[in-house]
Amino acid sequence: MKRYAIIVAGGSGKRMGTITPKQFLLLMGRPVLMHTIEVFHKFDPEIEIIVVLPESQIEKWKGLCQQYLFDVKHQIAQGGTTRFESVRNGLALIEEDGLVGVHDGVRPLVQTATLNRCYIEAGAYGTAVPVSDSKESVRIVDDKGLSHAVDRTTVRMVQTPQVFKVKILKSAYLQPFQNTFTDDASVVEAAGYNIHLSNGNRENIKITTPDDMIYAEALLAHGLN
Repeated sequence: MKRYAIIVAGGSGKRMGTITPKQFLLLMGRPVLMHTIEVFHKFDPEIEIIVVLPESQIEKWKGLCQQYLFDVKHQIAQGGTTRFESVRNGLALIEEDGLVGVHDGVRPLVQTATLNRCYIEAGAYGTAVPVSDSKESVRIVDDKGLSHAVDRTTVRMVQTPQVFKVKILKSAYLQPFQNTFTDDASVVEAAGYNIHLSNGNRENIKITTPDDMIYAEALLAHGLN
């Protein structure tokens, strides 16, 4: 099956405490987003990559690609006002059927083994969402503000890329936006499809804070990804 990747890169630097958007911060001397794209290219040099960026960041990205001699082939889609709209804009560039993974631009530590599992299992089940077990105890807060313990063995921490057959994801994104849509799996589930969980890799964090950058730098420096 033909493979696609939609890499959504619409973050800001607010929680990082920087003016520079997170995806453009330097990691091992190059922007985070470049590392993320390269993982997909390493996994499958034939995969079609679509990078979704806010309109205000597109020219900046093109300039960075020239500055760092970044030549991994990819298309650029303009982001929307919500992640839902951004993914839908990326999907609009896909004309053929196949498998499409939607990934956060600031998750450069996803391993090729995780990508391989997700695409293979999405081909078999129609959907594949990478997850990891919870290391921490978990409590749920109810509408009265009271907390209740939850068996953490029943909890999974969700990652990306979330991979789907193209026709399934396109069908799901015909729905109107709902506030309960926190990721692509929630969109697809609301459209009536079952979500198959796949094994992710624990290192596959979403870079959000300065501590995350230190962690990612350490892993990449030691060749752990």
